[in-house]
Amino acid sequence: MISIRRQLLLWLFIGFSLSTVVAAFAVYARAREEARELFDYQLQQMAAAFPHEGFGPVTPPSPDESSMGDVVVVQIWGENGAQLYLSRPGSPPPQSMDIGFSTVSTPDGGWRIFSALVGNSVVQVSQPMSVREELAASMALRTMLPLLITLPLLIVLIWITVGRGLKPLNEVASAVGRRSADALQPLPDDRLPGEVKPLVAALNDLLLRLGRALSSQRSFIADAAHELRTPLTAVKLQIQLAERAVTDAERASAFAQLKGGTERAIHLVAQLLTLARNEPEAAGRPFTPVNLTDVARQVVAEQASIAEARNLQLGLSSAAPIPIMGDPEALRTMLSNLVINAIHYTPSGGAVDVETKTQDGQACLVVTDTGPGIPAAERQRVFDRFYRYEAAGVTGSGLGLAIVRKVAERHRASVEVGAGPDGRGLKATVRFPKQ
Repeated sequence: MISIRRQLLLWLFIGFSLSTVVAAFAVYARAREEARELFDYQLQQMAAAFPHEGFGPVTPPSPDESSMGDVVVVQIWGENGAQLYLSRPGSPPPQSMDIGFSTVSTPDGGWRIFSALVGNSVVQVSQPMSVREELAASMALRTMLPLLITLPLLIVLIWITVGRGLKPLNEVASAVGRRSADALQPLPDDRLPGEVKPLVAALNDLLLRLGRALSSQRSFIADAAHELRTPLTAVKLQIQLAERAVTDAERASAFAQLKGGTERAIHLVAQLLTLARNEPEAAGRPFTPVNLTDVARQVVAEQASIAEARNLQLGLSSAAPIPIMGDPEALRTMLSNLVINAIHYTPSGGAVDVETKTQDGQACLVVTDTGPGIPAAERQRVFDRFYRYEAAGVTGSGLGLAIVRKVAERHRASVEVGAGPDGRGLKATVRFPKQ
């Protein structure tokens, strides 16, 4: 399992360790270079400290008279080339004829030499390279030591900082883990760092949508149980009437009523399933390109026989192809419900017209009928589940327009109902968002 804590600690440790090692090597190299420059300056200053008057023979010091006998060797030559002074007799260092700095290699190791003219004499100050390198390395290590000491302190600081930085995530996880299945209240987002707030906001949005879905599901189940009770009770009574029938006519009438009640129950169940499938939270079919005009043409062809049987004119006014992104099956169901409602509420001899068009950059689907219409005060209520406009004298499940609204919500479309042309009939308009 991938752990953010382990990933952060690993990469921070690697990064800090590499940067510390690189910095340590850089400091070490620079400190050694500075030490070499310092030793060169020391040799130069020692040579400059001799007086500019002529030198006579100088008695060499005893080995314990100079504390720098193993570090620096001084030689002086007169103008005739005779050696006037040697600070360490017995093992003279190599000589260089070049004035200034030079480096000479010998079987015993290298030497750093500085030669200078002092009066009529040549003063030469030499130092073994091994001594210089040892002292330079010692100085560099002492310079680098504080940096190496801070590395474990930085590691501890990183460990504590990462732990404190991830603490809000652990608190959010604990808060979610302690909740019961029906606790859908938003998580508190105060005193949270800015990086964690988007996660908590997304969780709260999910909890809100889940709460709405569960509430809608509970309401749907309660309404469905209530609405199914009536047709199922009627079917039971009709079965009892059929059992008590003594004549063929009574039995035929009872079976006819039983058939009608069964068909109404089947229609109600089918409508309930359609409504459940088209809940925005429950629908899972992906959207695909759909030609709205083709959907309208298909629905009109399917309902043409019903309209003809009721002596109604069912027509289609279609514009050019209108492409949208949607669920073709759900859109067909939505338009079918609008057309069926219009057919049922329009008296014989009337007309139902379906139109697809584009208005203000929006795809529109319009169904107009010449029925009794719906009063303005009732136009919003007709979208509620199981609500029936009884004044029209038409029976039904009260789910047709509820299905229309759910499909529209899933497609982020709006549904409006109003008076038809000249204030007669009903006009239902579905407006889809701009693609």
